[in-house]
Amino acid sequence: MTKTALEKIIEPVVEGLGYEPIRILLSGNVRQTLQVMIDVKDGSRNIDVEDCATVSRALSKVLDEKDPIKNEYSLEVSSPGIDRPLTKPHHFERFKGNEAKIETIEPVENRKRFKGEILGVDSKNNIRISMDEKEYKIAFNNIAKAKLVLTDELLAEYEAEQ
Repeated sequence: MTKTALEKIIEPVVEGLGYEPIRILLSGNVRQTLQVMIDVKDGSRNIDVEDCATVSRALSKVLDEKDPIKNEYSLEVSSPGIDRPLTKPHHFERFKGNEAKIETIEPVENRKRFKGEILGVDSKNNIRISMDEKEYKIAFNNIAKAKLVLTDELLAEYEAEQ
């Protein structure tokens, strides 16, 4: 996966402020929205409004200077939320034991959708997930999208961190 020009501009700014970029997405046609989802690098606490404001101010300055988006757009900096996307292999390790939904690019054992407990990541970057009393291994680079499923357990974890 190659980094886009936007990612090359945004990631160093976000990381330099001590955050991890979770997702960078430019959407819309006439009035575009640049969504930058951030988390604390070490996952030690939840993102708050001040974190988003800090990153937004820093990104606005750099984006105004470099002007990578030709059309008018809105910048939206947000936390990943409770049922967050899982966009990097270490996210699957961090949220091991939680339930996730995964959609693949190519079928794995004749299916493209999985919903089950995250078992972790193996040495070859395969995501291990338990579903219907069976373990599946999904190559990380075969994942189209993945996110945590909002469960009572996940909600309790999130509230305990507040």
